[in-house]
Amino acid sequence: QVQFVESGGGLVQPGGSLRLSCAASGFTFSSYAMSWYRQAPGKERELVATITSAGGGTKYADSMKGRCTISRDNAENTVYLQMNSLKPDDTAVYYCNARATMFGYEYNYWGQGTQVTVSS
Repeated sequence: QVQFVESGGGLVQPGGSLRLSCAASGFTFSSYAMSWYRQAPGKERELVATITSAGGGTKYADSMKGRCTISRDNAENTVYLQMNSLKPDDTAVYYCNARATMFGYEYNYWGQGTQVTVSS
């Protein structure tokens, strides 16, 4: 059974930092690209950052470039998102996502989300 335990969200002041964690189980973590998405109230879910299965490649949304770093520990089945210089516009529910294509079939799993609120 695929499970995610997301943590690290909360209330932070503008300019502050947060580190999100997503611990995964129930699938071969090291075979999956991992991503963080976010969804603000009234808006569509958007990609924040992606890291390849071995961790050698990363991609970031333009809105987060230079302010966040995605990383993973395949020994611990965990993906992280370090966010700095947070702005009120970063307020959203942040979701962990695992995706892989194997034998012509796409596997796509989502975490339950963790709330990030940036406010003074």
